[in-house]
Amino acid sequence: MADRPPPQVYSIAAHRGFADALVAGLIPRYSDPQLGLARLTLLLPSSRAQRIVTEAFVRLSGGGMLLPRMAMVGDLDLDETLGPLLDPLGAGAAVPSAADPTRRWLRLAELLAAEMAEKAPKTPGLLRLSREMARSMDRLAIEGIELGDLLDERVSGIVGDLAGHWQDATRLFARVQVRWLADLEARGEVDAPVRRNLLFDHAAETWRAKPPPHPIVAAGITSASPALARLLRTIAELPGGAVILPDLDLALADDVWTMLGRAGDPASDGDAPFGDRDAVSHPQYHLKLLLHRMGIARGEVDQWHRAGLAAAPPERSRAISNLFLPAAASAGWVSLPAAQRRLAGVRLMESAHPGEEAQAIAILIREALEVPERRVALITPDRGLAGRVVAHLRRWDIAADDSAGLPLSQTAAGRLLLLLAEVVATRASPVPLLALLVHPAAGTEQGRPQWLEFARLMDRELRGPRRAPGLAPLRAAAEKLARRASDLAEWWAGIEAVLAPLLDWPAALALDTALGELAQAAEALSGPGLWSGPDGRALAALVEDLRGAAGQVGTSLVPEDLAQVLRDAMDQVAVRPPWGGHPRIAIYGLLEARMSRADLVICAGLTEGSWPASPAPEPLLPPAVLRALGVPGGEFRIGLAAHDLAGALGAPEVVLSWAQRDEAGPVIPSRFVLRVEAMLGDLADAHREVQAVALAREIDRAAKAPAYPQPMPMPSRAQRNVPVSVTALDRLRGDPYQFYAQAILGLRRLDPLDADPTAAWKGEVVHKVLERWHKAGDGAGELLAIAAEELAEMRAHPLVRSLWWPRLSKALQWIDAQIVIQRADGRAVLVSEAKGEMEYMGVKVHGRADRIDLMADGSLGIVDYKTGSPPSGSMVEQGFALQLGTIGLIANDGGFAGVTGEPTKFEYWSLAKSIKGKDQFGYIYEPVKEGQKKSGIPRADFLSESERYLREAIGDYILGEKPFTARLNPDLGGYNDYDQLMRLDEWQARTETEA
Repeated sequence: MADRPPPQVYSIAAHRGFADALVAGLIPRYSDPQLGLARLTLLLPSSRAQRIVTEAFVRLSGGGMLLPRMAMVGDLDLDETLGPLLDPLGAGAAVPSAADPTRRWLRLAELLAAEMAEKAPKTPGLLRLSREMARSMDRLAIEGIELGDLLDERVSGIVGDLAGHWQDATRLFARVQVRWLADLEARGEVDAPVRRNLLFDHAAETWRAKPPPHPIVAAGITSASPALARLLRTIAELPGGAVILPDLDLALADDVWTMLGRAGDPASDGDAPFGDRDAVSHPQYHLKLLLHRMGIARGEVDQWHRAGLAAAPPERSRAISNLFLPAAASAGWVSLPAAQRRLAGVRLMESAHPGEEAQAIAILIREALEVPERRVALITPDRGLAGRVVAHLRRWDIAADDSAGLPLSQTAAGRLLLLLAEVVATRASPVPLLALLVHPAAGTEQGRPQWLEFARLMDRELRGPRRAPGLAPLRAAAEKLARRASDLAEWWAGIEAVLAPLLDWPAALALDTALGELAQAAEALSGPGLWSGPDGRALAALVEDLRGAAGQVGTSLVPEDLAQVLRDAMDQVAVRPPWGGHPRIAIYGLLEARMSRADLVICAGLTEGSWPASPAPEPLLPPAVLRALGVPGGEFRIGLAAHDLAGALGAPEVVLSWAQRDEAGPVIPSRFVLRVEAMLGDLADAHREVQAVALAREIDRAAKAPAYPQPMPMPSRAQRNVPVSVTALDRLRGDPYQFYAQAILGLRRLDPLDADPTAAWKGEVVHKVLERWHKAGDGAGELLAIAAEELAEMRAHPLVRSLWWPRLSKALQWIDAQIVIQRADGRAVLVSEAKGEMEYMGVKVHGRADRIDLMADGSLGIVDYKTGSPPSGSMVEQGFALQLGTIGLIANDGGFAGVTGEPTKFEYWSLAKSIKGKDQFGYIYEPVKEGQKKSGIPRADFLSESERYLREAIGDYILGEKPFTARLNPDLGGYNDYDQLMRLDEWQARTETEA
């Protein structure tokens, strides 16, 4: 070892541009005239880094050359499978194979369920906890921490001082890990991070004993795992070897470097590797940790000798170093001269909201592309913001790819499988069912236009309160529609054949069986094209991987949990777009942006909780235990995010962008932004980017539209010539515009899917029940039995029936009792649910009478059933509730078959709660002014007054030329189905103010 050369460790400063500077130095240093760089092995942190470095080689090679062999050995998130890349080193049987991560995830859930017993959460929650536990186990394995370290006396003493729930969680973690390690031993496997560490150590030992014949260079690796640090130290000492670090600040003062803390180098053996006051959120902290574990002092690191194409001025790195000084050292900002505080080329852009921020960023990108060969990169952890920017760029036909990709659950293929699972979980409720039927991939094999037409017909039919679960109500709806569209029955039969096996699953279902049947159903709906494209291939890989692991473990679940389990699994899979976007635009997440460089870099979404993300605590291991074991805490991630920003700030031009609020409310700018503003001080205003924000506000701003007037449509005489129903007469007098929209324009409001039971729906049920009962002879049929049959026939959801039935049954019993009492007084039901009409002033007036009774004296009683409160006497008196009177006029005119006589009774029978008692339902109200009543119409004048109002309405609106004014009586309550059509919010407040 004494003969070995000093370690060759270099740093590329932030302002130089890592990938381009790296390649600019590698080509003259290692290239061969004949073989190019083919003899060089380049170790990189991830496949993303490999792509970025390859692009740099393309830019700088000058025409073409053989590239080095590139191997990925780890990245800051350790999300790549690295072990197999080092197998050629001859590890062979000496290193056990790695456990399948999916099988481990499911098996850990099984072990957790066994240990937690009755305290175990449901399957989705259990699998989330299992995933978090697997991550914790990986973090310990990466740091070289074994189960024995967790049971060490020092650590157990810390556990004993913690709160009870942390003690229980730590013990649970230890018990499950013991059982998992026994499982691994029986299978002859190790966890993937353990295998990776073994491979790293094997490589280090092999290369130390016998250096490879060709040079090896490790570049851009900042993961500080002990095994990887040992490997890097070995590489740095190899002949021709080198380790090249990104953005290690060699100019940072020694006292400031010391302020960062222990960073894995305790002063004595009894100290913890990390101190309570360590500056773990500093961007240099993880690099200091790596150097300590490599056994290299910062003074042994040299500056890399080349710069990239997109290098910034050298003073930029000094300003970045000052920007991220620890809290104690940042007090020196006040004495820094302006030249060391100024971030030339860095702009600050504050927007009002994410939509404005995305538009301003799109404008900046559009401007940058006007300059030939100018490259621009957008870096943001907010994928929603990135998607907005991509959409805005399409305005100028600019296609940009988000290299961070989308979660599989948000892609078309993933969403189809999730919708099928949701249909199963909800027993084919309308919302997921119709979303499935109109999915872009559904019906492509059967003829998409016809498929969508049938789906829209089903959409119309299924609106309103949810029907009972299962396929029977849907089959009844399809049969009803088939009377109008004969091919629809065959279409629905095909869909039902696909869904029926899924809805017939047992209560306990094997996960691998469920996935197989779900995939088969998805392919039946969409064809084999479902598995094509990046999202289809990712979905196929996930399904097969999950099926195989679930079959080995024997995972089972209830069908209702399948959708959530699938969604959680899909969220872990990122689907990245293929090549094809604009070659000079890159949109990165934080991982993808590492080592990249562009002429203009826009760092967006700089708000607290986004960049940096909020530290996520370990669910099972407390921070104090992790710190004692030597595992960096959650705030370590803040330092990584700061390092990402420091690297991005090295670009020639940088825009730091944030919005004042997000969709939920106001947000706090990132602590990094606040640091920039604080360091700039009075220079901050000169760094503001205001033009792009101003253009973003103006680009979609149209000329101010004139105030929208209160609608007063004036249809022609021919258009006004429409029949008037007894229920529409109230609308005609109260709000003429609503009558115009309904009777003349023929517009009807659509109920939402899964709507709450409306008064109209309840009224429909009650009327059907009472119609059957009356026609059966007021007692020949059991009223409650008839009601139960009608509710069953309407296939109402069981929850709707159970909530409404107690109230409905009591009200119906009250009606039954009242009919018996009135029959004893000589009053009999003459007709029920009878249609009638008359011609008045040449206009057809029609309606349906809920009930007409024959009184003992030969006169008629008009009855209208209400499920809620009836109109008040004042409403009737003012002519805004004329249904009883108009029905009476039609009856008096002989408009109802088999009904003769003069109406003298006008009654509302309400099924609402009675004022007589809290548990009583049903009462009779007659809006007749007599006795002590102060409102209503006198009985003798009831028909004549109703006729007067009818005459005025027909004369003014049907036969006359009066406009159908919107909200003619604004204080009058009632329907609001057409408020959006009349654009009520645009003129009502102004009209009321003017009044």
